Amino acid sequence: MLKPRARWQVQTQDQTEIDALAQSCQLPPLVAKLLLNRGMREQKDVQRFLDKDGLDFYDPYLMDGMRETVDRIHQAVEQQEHIVVFGDYDADGVSSTAVLMHALIEIGAKVEYYVPNRFTEGYGPNEPALRRAKEEGCGLMITVDTGISAVHEADVAKEIGLDFIITDHHEPPPVLPDALVILNPKKPGCPYPFKSLAGVGVAFKLAHALLGRVPVDLLDIAVIGTIADLVPLVDENRLIARLGLEALQGSEKPGLMAIKKVCGFGADAMEADHVGFGIGPRMNAAGRLDSADPAVDLLLAEDAETATSLAEGIDQLNKERQAIVNEMTKDAIEFVDESYPVSENNVLIVGKEGWNAGVIGIVASRLVERYYRPVIVMSFDSEKGKAKGSARSIEGFNMFQELSKNRDILPHFGGHPMAAGLTMDLDLVDELRDRLHKQADEVLTEEDYSPIAKVDVLARVDEVTLSVVKQLEKLAPFGVGNPKPKIMFENVHLGQIRRIGSDSSHLKLSLTEHGATLDGIGFRMGHLHEEITRAAAVQALGTLSVNEWNGTVKPQLMLEDLAVPEWQLFDWRSLKPPRIEERVHELSSDNMVCVAFRGEESESLVSGLPIVHTESFQWTQHSLTDKYLVLLDVPREQKQLKELFEKAGKPSRVYSIFYQKEDSFFSSNPSRDDFKWFYALIRQRQQLPFKKQQKQIEHHKGWSSGTVQYMADVFEELGFIECSNGVAVAAAQPSKKDLTQSLIYRSKLEQADLENEFVYSSYDQLRNWFEAAFTVADEANHNVKEQV
Repeated sequence: MLKPRARWQVQTQDQTEIDALAQSCQLPPLVAKLLLNRGMREQKDVQRFLDKDGLDFYDPYLMDGMRETVDRIHQAVEQQEHIVVFGDYDADGVSSTAVLMHALIEIGAKVEYYVPNRFTEGYGPNEPALRRAKEEGCGLMITVDTGISAVHEADVAKEIGLDFIITDHHEPPPVLPDALVILNPKKPGCPYPFKSLAGVGVAFKLAHALLGRVPVDLLDIAVIGTIADLVPLVDENRLIARLGLEALQGSEKPGLMAIKKVCGFGADAMEADHVGFGIGPRMNAAGRLDSADPAVDLLLAEDAETATSLAEGIDQLNKERQAIVNEMTKDAIEFVDESYPVSENNVLIVGKEGWNAGVIGIVASRLVERYYRPVIVMSFDSEKGKAKGSARSIEGFNMFQELSKNRDILPHFGGHPMAAGLTMDLDLVDELRDRLHKQADEVLTEEDYSPIAKVDVLARVDEVTLSVVKQLEKLAPFGVGNPKPKIMFENVHLGQIRRIGSDSSHLKLSLTEHGATLDGIGFRMGHLHEEITRAAAVQALGTLSVNEWNGTVKPQLMLEDLAVPEWQLFDWRSLKPPRIEERVHELSSDNMVCVAFRGEESESLVSGLPIVHTESFQWTQHSLTDKYLVLLDVPREQKQLKELFEKAGKPSRVYSIFYQKEDSFFSSNPSRDDFKWFYALIRQRQQLPFKKQQKQIEHHKGWSSGTVQYMADVFEELGFIECSNGVAVAAAQPSKKDLTQSLIYRSKLEQADLENEFVYSSYDQLRNWFEAAFTVADEANHNVKEQV
């Protein structure tokens, strides 16, 4: 058995619906299954999702407040008022700022941007910045990707005579700011048909309205914030992402060309991962460590030299950010393990004086990956008495809603169900930890603390063809709301499995089913090589891709998880000391039971580990169920092993070592004629010094070493001879007895049979023996339960 890392939730659909959709849309059944799981049941829905050319953007004036916003901006342009675009310091905020700046510059606005410093000003609009802008002649301030919670700042703007327009996409608080206009599709009463735009999506819609056309020339910027901010890539976001990636690929903006170069992106088609793991993190890095201005300047750059310098600087900041994150993550893990163990904490809140507030969100995400708990990571400022936190959550725990229940101690927070940011009094952190722990206890079950892997399609190996994989690629770009399809295979066998990579950290395998084969690769999954036997029927989960190598093109499974639902037999019979000890010590000691049937002679094989001696151990008080059973040596009788399973249950794995210093099967196993010859020799000699002549006799007869001593012991037990100091003397009138009346003789035959069964049998024969023993044990336990 091998347990998966996550809980696999398999989505199922009615076969009739699958067939109908596949036929009406001319799709492979596997793709039809996937689309049904994405909620597309009608042909028109599928066509809208797959159609690259037939989709269009919504009318921007459907967004409540758009007309008033456009009119006010045009008024400012006509009167040459000073406009300030107030942005945020993450990738969404930076790209939002750049999109609106490009649009305003195009219509002739007198405009500049302002992005607050994360460390000196904090998140969102702030009173000093507004007052300073007014003093410098600003008549209109427009926020992008921020401001929906700026109630106080809106009041300040009104007080000083600064027109204040908010464009945002975050969840609105109960009380909205009293701004001139608020553009937010999530605002109560807003009729805009799509509610999940990123901040840059709202800025893009404003640019659309201002320019009187879809600003396709800004899609290469809009795609960055849309993907980096992890909004659902469906509906209008999907359109921005898909068209934006195409635009980004061919973009001639100096800044985008420079950032792609430092990311190492060549001529290959841009995918969502290029933004999510390449461009996005670099755009974020500037604002995480210092001012975000270089990132905005990069997107506004007009010449290659400036752009290159900015891109290289941002890339260096990203490398520094990675080093800081790694060190903080290490510290955070120590805090959790030593002070806030997951066994006692439903929600993890950790913080430290001086932690970089710009990267606490990344650290929080890493802790969620490690512990699968809702997490808040904080940077403490004891001088100001404040704690600045970034939260990340898990399925079933709506972080925004749960934090909303604590508004009395959270004066500043905002975010989404899965992520949030907050600032609070330092001395109230413990109070928040206690409250959230109790809240999590009310809404989460024990099962919720195990990660979930949502399986889109349960497939057969023969369903995975190149044409199917290419059909799946049409569903791209993938991201939140439209994740890369996860495909599951069950009850498939391994054609091969091996470690690869310079450090053997990756896993290469092939899945076989009904004559069809699919190659798979699992990065950082090399350790599983030791936990799966070639004979096991496995379950595999991953995503599909096309593998091109040396002119060969074929489908490939990118493994994400593996499971073996049934017990496994690991054949370690070829191991010899000290390799036995090394391999056993590699197993999880908490889940392992080492058994020795022959007492202390087997203990030396695995020093430092507890050994169970079957003769003295009370199995009725212990269980082998779901344990790893290590069988160090050969049992004295088969029933010893069978009784083990009847009393202690069925293990999830059996490691068969069956080590012995001497083999009975290939030595000291003379025939009846050999016994007759040896007995005749003793009677003929009357006194036979067999100890002195042992090697001579064994060489003469071609017997293995020890055979003479063994036969002498049998004859002595039966009373045929008497032995003293290695000399055998024939008994005068021995009773007639058969060899089988000797316990030594029977024990030797039994031992040879045991070795034949356990030591020298094939893998399949040994596995069949265990299967039969498990079945007998199950039946015996079932009968006992029925009688009770």
